[in-house]
Parts: sequence; C-alpha cells; structure tokens
Amino acid sequence: MVTQGVGAKMLTALKKKFDQVVSVEEMDSGDAENLRLLDRHDLGITFTKIRCWTLTQYSKCVFLDADTMLISNADELFDREEFSAAPDAGWPDCFNSGVFVLKPSLETYSAILKHAADTGSFDGGDQGLLNTYFSDWATKDISKHLPFIYNMVASASYSYLPAYKKFGQNVKIIHFIGATKPWLVGFDSRGEPLVGNTESHTKSHLQLWWQIFSTEVKPLLVEHCEGGQTDYPFLRVEVGSNYSSNPPAPAAPPADSRGDWEKGSPDFTGTAAFNNILKKMDETLSAEK
Repeated sequence: MVTQGVGAKMLTALKKKFDQVVSVEEMDSGDAENLRLLDRHDLGITFTKIRCWTLTQYSKCVFLDADTMLISNADELFDREEFSAAPDAGWPDCFNSGVFVLKPSLETYSAILKHAADTGSFDGGDQGLLNTYFSDWATKDISKHLPFIYNMVASASYSYLPAYKKFGQNVKIIHFIGATKPWLVGFDSRGEPLVGNTESHTKSHLQLWWQIFSTEVKPLLVEHCEGGQTDYPFLRVEVGSNYSSNPPAPAAPPADSRGDWEKGSPDFTGTAAFNNILKKMDETLSAEK
C-alpha cells in the first residue's frame, strides 16, 4: 500500500518488484496530546494502515510495517487467523501492530473507523486503536499470539541477551522500532554503522538491511529514478564491504566473572546454570571434607 506521498519514479520501481501496488488515501489520528507523550508526532499517519481491511480481493493478509525486515520465509503466517500478532516488547499485554494477520472485510473496516471516532487511540497511533478494538487479544486465544521471532524488536537483544543467544537463530522478521531506522543510518569506511553505543546485534541487523538494500533494491532505484540521488538522499549512502549478508549468528555464551554477578547479569545458560551451581557447591563441600 502506498499513499500520494510516493512519487511516480518510486512507483515505477515498486511495480517492478510487487505483484500489486495499491494506492490508498492517507488517514491521521489528529491526537496531538498522546503523540506528544510518545514524542512521535509522525505516528498519526499510521492510521492509514487500517486501509488494509479494504483489500477484499484477498481472503487473508499479513501486514508488515515498512521498518520491518524479513530474513527467513514466513509463509506459515497465512495459517494463522485474524487477529494474530506478537506481544509488544514495551507492554506485553498489548500486541505490536508492526506485524499482524488479518482478514480483509469492509464490515470490519467500518467498525474500526467507528471505534476510532467513538474511542480514539490511547497512544495517538494505530497500535493504540487496534489494541482497544481487538481488546480480547491478550486473554482469549493463545493461538493468536505470534511468537516474538515474527516481530523481534531490533534492540531486544540488549534487554534480554540470554534469550537472543538461545532463540536468535530462529528469528524471521526484525522490526526497527523507534528512531534508529536503517535508511537514516550512516556508515564509516569499515562498514560500521554510525549509531554510537548501539548493541552489537542491532548493528548487525542494520548492516544486513543495508546489504539487502545495496544488492537488491538500490540498482533498481538507480535504474528507474533518474536523478534519484537528489530525490532520495539515502541512495548516496555507501557502505563498506566489511560485513556479510547473512543474518547475525548468536554469540557464544560468555564465561561468567565476578563482575557479571555483581552487575546482576550472569549467564544462566552457562556457568551460572542451576546444575552447574550445584556441581560447584558439591565440589567445594567435598574439598573441605
């Protein structure tokens, strides 16, 4: 789906890759107060995504935000029912609306519009609106809870690194929520993203996005968008060759140190595992005897 903000040159390029490009009218929540609380005044326009319920030429759809990156086939999502989505990393009793399964229906579309008019959105964006409309998602049917691997926040490995080490190799869709969008990131001469102290796995995901863009997307845009580097500044970004196009592999578990314990971050799958602690206690007690 595209709005009138997408120019003719970009539309030509999109139609080369997508079976169907659907133009829809922009929608805005107009909820300045809640958007101010989020410090994200741009989110009001995300109401436009509810237009996906008007795509009645399809029996089922999987919606993906523009700041998601598919790194593995996820066709099995079409086996899920409406409304299926993954928990939000910030408030898990809410779903994140960056990836969800829906059944297009003009009746549902009208009902969501009425709900928007009557109730509004508690966050000023589409996520708050959809969470109140599909308000039983958290409690009614666990089969509609998509695993986090279908909507993994790119920075999640920072907050829960042990889980990333355990399950990261299974991730299928990465979501660049917040301000660190791949197309806004610059790179140094080594191909390292210029994002300050961002966690290393997030950097790897950013590099992967740019690897895909540079090899699969940029040549098409350059071909169809004459003067594109003027119209689209991100086409001028050059990345070094010091990275791979493969998804980042989980890091090996680190060895625990006293500092790790003092900081409250021991590796509970390695030397800090319960069985290893018991083993160490037994060895210590045996030595004392």
